Amino acid sequence: MPEGLLILLVVIAVAAVIAIVAFVIYRLLRPKLKEEKPSEEQILQDELNRVLQTVEDDQTAEEIAKYKEDE
Repeated sequence: MPEGLLILLVVIAVAAVIAIVAFVIYRLLRPKLKEEKPSEEQILQDELNRVLQTVEDDQTAEEIAKYKEDE
């Protein structure tokens, strides 16, 4: 077997071992991608709760209720 071919096989073998080790490390350290994803309704409700504020002033609450009745 020529020396050039032997060196090539050794280099390919070392690269393969490095690739396999890197793949195993990636699979072990990677965060789980199958986390529970919330439903569309839950996302919408969370966004509304984040944006909208509750009315704590009684007078303002009455004005809002009156405005909604007029519509």
